[in-house]
Amino acid sequence: MTDPIGIGTTGLVMNEPLIFERSSEEKRGLIIPKSDVGDARPEDVIPADLLRTDIEGFPEVSEVDVVRHFTRLSQWNYGVDTGFYPLGSCTMKYNPKVNEDIARLPGFARTHPYQPESLSQGALQLMYDLERYLAEISGMDAVTLQPAAGAQGELCGMLMIASYFAHTGKPRKKVIIPDTAHGTNPASVTLAGLTAVPVKTGNEGILTPDAVRAVMDEDTAGIMITNPNTLGLFERSIKEIAGIVHEKGGFVYCDGANMNALLGIARLGEMGVDVVHMNLHKTFSTPHGGGGPGAGPVGVKKELEPFLPVPRVIKKEAGHFLEYNRQDSIGRLRAFYGNFGVLVRAYAYIRAMGPEGLKKAGEMAVLNANYVKEGLRSHYHLPYDQPCLHEAVFTDKIQAEKEVHTIDIAKRLMDYGFHPPTVYFPLVVHDAIMIEPTESEDKAGLDSFIDAMKRIAEEEPELVKGAPHKTRVGRLDEAKAARKPVLRWGSSAKG
Repeated sequence: MTDPIGIGTTGLVMNEPLIFERSSEEKRGLIIPKSDVGDARPEDVIPADLLRTDIEGFPEVSEVDVVRHFTRLSQWNYGVDTGFYPLGSCTMKYNPKVNEDIARLPGFARTHPYQPESLSQGALQLMYDLERYLAEISGMDAVTLQPAAGAQGELCGMLMIASYFAHTGKPRKKVIIPDTAHGTNPASVTLAGLTAVPVKTGNEGILTPDAVRAVMDEDTAGIMITNPNTLGLFERSIKEIAGIVHEKGGFVYCDGANMNALLGIARLGEMGVDVVHMNLHKTFSTPHGGGGPGAGPVGVKKELEPFLPVPRVIKKEAGHFLEYNRQDSIGRLRAFYGNFGVLVRAYAYIRAMGPEGLKKAGEMAVLNANYVKEGLRSHYHLPYDQPCLHEAVFTDKIQAEKEVHTIDIAKRLMDYGFHPPTVYFPLVVHDAIMIEPTESEDKAGLDSFIDAMKRIAEEEPELVKGAPHKTRVGRLDEAKAARKPVLRWGSSAKG
């Protein structure tokens, strides 16, 4: 094996003290002109809301101290712009910077939500067209861009389904959820006033029609299924399952978080899906992480269209407008319409890629995941040894014979300069190692990652169990950090 490429672990790793520890009374970050109001104190001339009173001993540092401090701190971070980020289920891929530039164009960035519709035609048309694009891609009849995240999109879908049955005068209370669902699915069902009914997947890692048939009844509003599921497997029986649910009058909700594996290849609406949310950060080139802003558009079939949240963007002969008067709507999900800057990024990505480009992205996501799976199959246990879609799931079963476990493998990867993959999820796989390379990684990068994983599998157990060794700090007590976190600088932090 050749040396893995690895980044940031063998060169200069700078330590950096707290900014308070750099403080010195002789240092100044800037020179303020002499006050023309005599010997007035700062609190006499500076508004109270601009004065910090919550931190004693505010640091006195020079400009170069400040610049170097925060630059070095930034170098401790790892992100998609730094290197390969193989988190399974989260789809942490590189996004083209041109879409960031487009979202920052003055006409987009400076528009105001209270701006008159007559002066917002470009923004309204962009949203209207984006809805059409997402509807075509997913096979839905209508789309709302309002939800601020995938999880809120789930809630939106569940609220619409619950509202539909309430309008019929025969409310339903239950929703079927497979054990391979995303963790937010049961929460969304509960928040919508419904009850989750768990079902187990079959031996092949997918849901069986018989399992659904056994729990589907006239009090069940529908099923919430993820396709591809969190094992990275395609739910091959989805059309039959949809038929079972529809026969009893229920709806099929699909968690579209993994839709980047289906782009241009398959449409969920043609599989019998009635509702789907789409994570723009996972599939359509918008930022991921940091708490937002985000977007989780929801697509529906015609039967549920009247229940979409308001306002809706509509097109008339005179232009595009926001429609608020919709009698059966579930109402607003958030202020204004949505996170417009995020929508601009997704629109730009779709227009730049076009149908063939989106299909190519989907094909590469599937190809890369299977390439990693095949590359590691000789060194790591595959609980479901079959072609995968967007991600591959391994376990530590082979390494556990030497007392090396999933967490050890993840920590050791940091010594090779790679961010660890998702571990211990999905819960249906014991000691899971979940890897999603996405479509944005090239063969050289994947080969380096595979090489590093193979090396770890062959290393001495004690070396792996003590990792990481080359990072700025060694292995931390994660349980103590979670239970007794130190969130503020002070005397307690020094101990």
